[in-house]
Amino acid sequence: MTDGQESLAELEALSRQVAEAILEHDIVRLISHNDADGLSAAGIMCNALQRKGILFHATIVSQFDQSTLGLIEKTSNGPVILCDMGSGQVELTSRIKEAIIIDHHKPTGKLEHVQFNPHLVGIDGSTELCASCGAYMVARQMGDNTDLAGLAIAGATGDKQPMKGANKFILDEAIARKTVTSSRGLRMGDGSLAEIFENSVDPYLDITGDKDKIKVFLDNLGIKGELRNLSEEQLTKLSSVIILKLVKQGSLPAIDSLIGDNYNLGREVVQNIYDFVNILNACGKDEKAGIALSLCMRDESVIDEAKVIARENQRALISVIKKAQARIKSARSFRYVLLEDSSGTGIIAGTMTRYLYPDKPFLTFNEIEEKIRVSGRGTRKLVDRGLDLAAAMREASATVGGMGGGHDVASGATIPIGTAMKFIDQVDSIIEKQLKPKA
Repeated sequence: MTDGQESLAELEALSRQVAEAILEHDIVRLISHNDADGLSAAGIMCNALQRKGILFHATIVSQFDQSTLGLIEKTSNGPVILCDMGSGQVELTSRIKEAIIIDHHKPTGKLEHVQFNPHLVGIDGSTELCASCGAYMVARQMGDNTDLAGLAIAGATGDKQPMKGANKFILDEAIARKTVTSSRGLRMGDGSLAEIFENSVDPYLDITGDKDKIKVFLDNLGIKGELRNLSEEQLTKLSSVIILKLVKQGSLPAIDSLIGDNYNLGREVVQNIYDFVNILNACGKDEKAGIALSLCMRDESVIDEAKVIARENQRALISVIKKAQARIKSARSFRYVLLEDSSGTGIIAGTMTRYLYPDKPFLTFNEIEEKIRVSGRGTRKLVDRGLDLAAAMREASATVGGMGGGHDVASGATIPIGTAMKFIDQVDSIIEKQLKPKA
């Protein structure tokens, strides 16, 4: 048996154990995260539970904290399925009497609860087997749910995970069953080129959001119309010019992820995977998680509303990113920006490191609802040099009476009002020690 086969066997044993724990119940409480991965994971579980006739009450939250525990205590006295959370907040999770965890964050301690987590079998959950892929592995053990693989691939795409290892196993199964189809090209949403560049932050270019610049750009190329209708020659020409722009911006890592295999979700009501991910993220951040879950459960009646939410959300994000660029500050080991009442701070931080400032981690501070929420993003190259944002956020937030955690490359924290500068000093010192000098 090869290492890959052995890991897969261990994962299937783990997923079978979690599935059996779920199937023991007639009714469950489901709590999941509000990003594309968390929503896809919740969507997979909602479908699997409904097909088994298990009643469920689903709630989507922005983070797993004390208020989430209070919500659970008020609305459930039975089993609680936690998706995309739980493993990294052992002190909170251990207070739930009967929790079933489907997560991919690095565990911070031992739990007595049944859980699916790739870290338990030696797989790094930040690069392989996100929460939605874990939910899919569990759902496969609950019945004939292989048609839900597209949701798992969408979650992995939302979390920027490559299709390798167990992710590739899910993708290969989806392609074999014609749930997902693959083609080479630009990894962008559908629609007219003008609308894509006006409303999309992926890729984020010097023309993004500026109608006049976009018109000049496309006129100079002599290309117009829908992206899907471009000839191979036009696609090559467009790709080459985008690559040149990314090189000028210094965002070389983004080039590899912009051009490659595209996945069409044949069984979902929004089939372009990038449009689907954008919609899920937008609905989650806009507190319209019900619409996102309806899409995951293949309700076509909400498509138009979901697309409007996504378009407005993308425009707002572009506006905030442009404003944030003028307010960026530098610590010794990272860059940051202080915002108020902004949405999509994780995407803002991700855009900064992905397309504008990849040489250092980026932190977005957002003062909202009497607290400060921090979103941090790095790059794989920085992680290779020692960056661990989860550890940095967890340690620094604890010193100011907050809490934090996540992945080495992407993490978050919640800290009290008035503690931002102390937190910045703490996290700066931690990251500075983590990062090894460039070779």
